[in-house]
Amino acid sequence: MIVWINGTYGVGKTAAARELLELLPGSVLYDPELIGSGLRMLLPEKRLGEVSDYQDLPSWRRLVVDTAAAVLSEAGGPLVAPMTLLRQEYRDEIFGGFASHRIPVRHVLLHVEETILRERIGQREEFPGDPEASASVRNWCLSHLAAYRGALPWLTADAHLVDSGALTPRETAGRVADAIRAGAGARDIVQTPEPTAETVAAGVLLFDEHDRVLLVDPTYKPGWEFPGGVVEPGEPPARAGIREVAEELGLELPAVPRLLVIDWEPPAPPGFGGLRLLFDGGLLPAEGAGRLLLPGDELRGWRFVTEDEAADMLPPVRLSRLRWALRARERATVLNLEAGVPVG
Repeated sequence: MIVWINGTYGVGKTAAARELLELLPGSVLYDPELIGSGLRMLLPEKRLGEVSDYQDLPSWRRLVVDTAAAVLSEAGGPLVAPMTLLRQEYRDEIFGGFASHRIPVRHVLLHVEETILRERIGQREEFPGDPEASASVRNWCLSHLAAYRGALPWLTADAHLVDSGALTPRETAGRVADAIRAGAGARDIVQTPEPTAETVAAGVLLFDEHDRVLLVDPTYKPGWEFPGGVVEPGEPPARAGIREVAEELGLELPAVPRLLVIDWEPPAPPGFGGLRLLFDGGLLPAEGAGRLLLPGDELRGWRFVTEDEAADMLPPVRLSRLRWALRARERATVLNLEAGVPVG
């Protein structure tokens, strides 16, 4: 198990985590910041200059997951990870990675009212004897308060909140330990095993009366997606699309959907690539959309969007696939793509 202690910079996550080790038998401190420090020493300056924070490095997010799995195999006990995580897509990627390793997560948010937090940060002396370095840390903490405020709506919906404004680190740890024992903060995310070879996946496009396309928001990976999933061995791809729509949305498609695009996705380590198919699932009237039943451990929301709106929601590869699928639908044809580009 991983106890992920979240909260803005300066809220006291590490101090509470160290106290928590004494309250959770066998627990081990797991600080993902060490992975960021290691990458700063390993990666070229050019690459580091392309990001403002090591959390923006895909390698950091991947290593956080893989290192946690390796440490758990050695240490056995729960890992206590004090780490600020304010971007929901990074939470999805990391927690989804834990789920793929069958590692349960307890997500706890330490919260302090901003006036108290600013006072705490103002008194912080990270480097006694070095006022300039300490001031730099204080400014860093203060500069991230706006991002924390912006993230609070999804954080409070996802994590168990502990108000630590009037608590010592030991008292905070006690509240967290009690919450963990009671099962609070559990994140039941769908477990999607990491592929070990090329896969075939089937997605289904559903449209409303205004020709907008339905996108869903997965809990286990970043970015929005089309309804669909991996084709099981021996399963026809179109039938896989029908099955996935039923499982994800609670809808029974009235007919076998028509193929729009078939796209070869090249391997990009650690991914293996494979074939990605998009089908036309037809019209989903407003009354049908009102009956959508999302599995909470897999999808957190859905939206009908225009093509332009999808550009701000889909990763580039999925967006290219969608755009060509829409063109194929307009022309009543099927397009063959390689890495999102038509061929032949």
